[in-house]
Amino acid sequence: MCCCGGDGGCRPLGWLLGLPFALVAVLISIVGAVIWIIGLPISCICPCCLCVTVLLEAAVELIKAPFHVMIWFTSKIPC
Repeated sequence: MCCCGGDGGCRPLGWLLGLPFALVAVLISIVGAVIWIIGLPISCICPCCLCVTVLLEAAVELIKAPFHVMIWFTSKIPC
């Protein structure tokens, strides 16, 4: 997680600064996981309901939030 980015450089300062925000994002991802667990059976029962599908796509993005936060922080801090 420390060495993310296309250039392959390790940025420990960006990783440390992003860590508190990533912990908040973990809480958000737990909410996304709950939404996904509840919404998945609903979308299997009624696949024609488009709003549930959109909700599930948003839940998946919430689950990925800690990774997006850490990648963003490590890309913004130069060292």
